[in-house]
Amino acid sequence: MVSRYPDPAELYPEVAAAGSLAAALQAAAVAQGLEIGHPIADEKQPLYYATIASRTPLRKPLSVHAGAVRRSWGVEGWGQGIFLVSGRSDDLAQVARAARLWAEGAALAEIVRAAPFVRLNHLSLAAEQGPEQVVAAQWQYTLEEARTHGWPEHEALVEAAHAERKFRQLYPYTSHWTLRFSTTTGYPYSPDYVALDSWPGKPYVIKANWREGPVLGETATAEEAIRLAVRYLPSGIGPAVTGQYPR
Repeated sequence: MVSRYPDPAELYPEVAAAGSLAAALQAAAVAQGLEIGHPIADEKQPLYYATIASRTPLRKPLSVHAGAVRRSWGVEGWGQGIFLVSGRSDDLAQVARAARLWAEGAALAEIVRAAPFVRLNHLSLAAEQGPEQVVAAQWQYTLEEARTHGWPEHEALVEAAHAERKFRQLYPYTSHWTLRFSTTTGYPYSPDYVALDSWPGKPYVIKANWREGPVLGETATAEEAIRLAVRYLPSGIGPAVTGQYPR
């Protein structure tokens, strides 16, 4: 079968001439008088992928990838298990500016000012302030999301969990419509202590974990579900801490 994708050498002639996206990024940085360290080319697809390390151990290397159909470059950056930045630009010079600031450990707001194509998510700025701010931002996001789905049972469960101090200090998230909680703010999250299901017209279900159970109880209301779930939390649990749960 003939490939439907353009030849990368034709779509990105300057990258092909440089030998890799990493080398092209380096050249774009040098042309602006910028230092971005030593970008690493992908071994299998050097024209499409590159990474730029950060001087701060709090951030993973910035991933840069080229579009396969249309000429553009995307960036993705993680730190302490949180997806911090993303974006796409057709200007490699802008990508190099973003890479330089990422490599230096610059504040995320500074990266956005210098490279406006970069986008932050709802946790990005909170992640620079500490775990308490990340948890608060994630709770706000979870509450707002629950209110937009038109699922009263799920909304009531999230509201009831947020009203309980022990849950409010943990990092909340949903998976397959199951409300779960982590003792860390970054992915991978901590194992479940409890997980809560809500379905229209059915009892609330409290489980030991979201996938396999066992079922710890069923209740008629969200408030009862939270009161029961709290009993299964360790006495000293929380507040959630920065980072990823060790596997």
